[in-house]
Amino acid sequence: MNPNLDKLQPYPFSKLQALKAGLQPANKPHIALSIGEPKHEPPKFVQRALVAHLDKISAYPLTIGLDPLRQAIADWLCARFQLKQVSADSQVLPVNGTREALFAFAQATVTPGSKVLMPNPFYQIYEGAALLAGAEPHFINCLADNSFKPDFGSVSESVWQQCELLYLCSPGNPTGALLEIDDLQLLIELADRYDFTIASDECYSELYFDESAPPAGLLQACEQMGRSNYHRCVVFHSLSKRSNLAGLRSGFVAGDAQLLEKFLLYRTYHGCAMPLPNQYASIAAWQDEEHVRENRALYRQKFDAVLDILDGCLEVQKPQASFYLWPRVGNGEEFARELYRQQNITVLPGSFLARNSEGVNPGSEYVRMALVATLEECIEAAERIKEFCRQT
Repeated sequence: MNPNLDKLQPYPFSKLQALKAGLQPANKPHIALSIGEPKHEPPKFVQRALVAHLDKISAYPLTIGLDPLRQAIADWLCARFQLKQVSADSQVLPVNGTREALFAFAQATVTPGSKVLMPNPFYQIYEGAALLAGAEPHFINCLADNSFKPDFGSVSESVWQQCELLYLCSPGNPTGALLEIDDLQLLIELADRYDFTIASDECYSELYFDESAPPAGLLQACEQMGRSNYHRCVVFHSLSKRSNLAGLRSGFVAGDAQLLEKFLLYRTYHGCAMPLPNQYASIAAWQDEEHVRENRALYRQKFDAVLDILDGCLEVQKPQASFYLWPRVGNGEEFARELYRQQNITVLPGSFLARNSEGVNPGSEYVRMALVATLEECIEAAERIKEFCRQT
């Protein structure tokens, strides 16, 4: 067996099950705020497109994907991020959701013994991808005094010199913090100086509150630098959160054509082509924005209602984007355990999403709450959390 497998930590939800083991929860309906799995209804027109192309299930799909799908993605990128041009032939590659692609990208691009940098807290796939590639993860803390953005200034020159891959997540999971154009352009300059690749996980980019101010993206930062080849930069997007299609396993990676050429070669051997019915359904999803605006409106309702209830009883602020709350609760594991026991609500301790770095675990005083349940359930959960906070 690959000895690097022994370096992997249990997944956060395995830790959560262990934390809850043996507890007898209150006799109330369970409300899960722990897993970031969208519960809003998937678009009917996407479901129809999927069914309409089920006859193509007998055909082998190409790893590179259908031309119309790549073109739909390229068109969406240009419209969404004000890009002049994205080549559907060389700068776009469909993938089976961002999770597998984020993991696979490190396997294809990283040299064993190098460093892979990532935010802390983080999506655990980044760490696992680095370890299985034989690299060393380096964690960049995201603290309140830096608006929960990674403190890139804390990274030493020697670490930058050893870096081959930098994972970004904006909007951030779990904090909802955004990297602005200036932040992204600084990182692009660092990538040029120290010769590393930037992999930007932007799967929450379409969950924001102000319709006139969508979050910035890495390719957008490149465009504003006159860098239309997106050198050293790739972005990862998904239909899971944007369109409530987590089970479709559909996303894409886009950016530097030279990097994608090699990544396509890797994926051809990896055997991960997207089924044709899923591709046709994805074309329909990427070509429509109305359902995405409706999706954002539903999340706005839930954030407004929940934050109004929690005001004054919990140290929590509205995030810049995403569907998570990141309240400071003291001891996150104790809070999660007791909230489950007393109110039958499951949240995720922030320490399970972070690692000790620079003498601190930046998630230890926090929990992550995913507002993915129905509006009524989210309101009920907020009322119970308010009661819990008053009693403790």
